[in-house]
Amino acid sequence: MGIIVSVKNQQEEKVLIAFLESLNYKYQSGVEDKADDMESDFANQYNEEINQADTQIAKGEFILHEDVEAYFAKRRNSNT
Repeated sequence: MGIIVSVKNQQEEKVLIAFLESLNYKYQSGVEDKADDMESDFANQYNEEINQADTQIAKGEFILHEDVEAYFAKRRNSNT
């Protein structure tokens, strides 16, 4: 999974990098010249995931919202 982040200034960039490093995340900085390619890759991946989700829905492989709500309501009630 990837995330594209645009920061407003160098201070924000330093804070973000420090945060990512503190959690041992892998990241790339200074990729402005590759931004169009990265955004295109992101859009392609996103569209592929949407297509996969549509296929699963068409096959009936999904959970109804009501079932999820019932599950969490039951879980909440069992914890009290």
